[in-house]
Amino acid sequence: MKKSIIILGLVGFALVSCKKNETTTTDSAATTEAVGQGQEAVLDDDSNPTVVQLAAKNPDLSTLVTAVKAANLTTSLSNAGPFTVFAPLNSAFDKLPAGTVDGLLKPDQADALSDVLGYHTYVGVIKEENMTDGQSLGMVNGKNITITIVDGKPVINGKAKIVATVPASNGIVYAIDEVLLPEK
Repeated sequence: MKKSIIILGLVGFALVSCKKNETTTTDSAATTEAVGQGQEAVLDDDSNPTVVQLAAKNPDLSTLVTAVKAANLTTSLSNAGPFTVFAPLNSAFDKLPAGTVDGLLKPDQADALSDVLGYHTYVGVIKEENMTDGQSLGMVNGKNITITIVDGKPVINGKAKIVATVPASNGIVYAIDEVLLPEK
């Protein structure tokens, strides 16, 4: 009995001591702003950025970032993952027929937009050197992409080429030169 009281007393003392010594180094405005937001609101300059943070910092991926926000996928892609994201460059979106992007960004096209974005996201990390000719990957939207090797380089669905590779804290981002459109 006496031993239990001593242990409880020490635990209580430790908890009170921890509470007293707890300090915060975050900006109160940033903290207030982040309350109620998801993982994407976490400010951390020391860790590697997430796939969303990488895309947001790259002006060549601004159309993709706009689409991710419109589809309300920012939180999903900020989570632990891991993810492999085939991220179309703005120039890839420019190759689509006129009005395609604007049409997908309309609120009533949220499902179609999510389908397209899900077709660019694989759950897991697949490194370029592990991609093989004829490989099929099941994407988030439930459909498959096919990897072929052309001149020693992976090509997605017979036409999208990887132009840059950037590791993220929750996966890997491959900037690609084409938008992958799922077949209906």
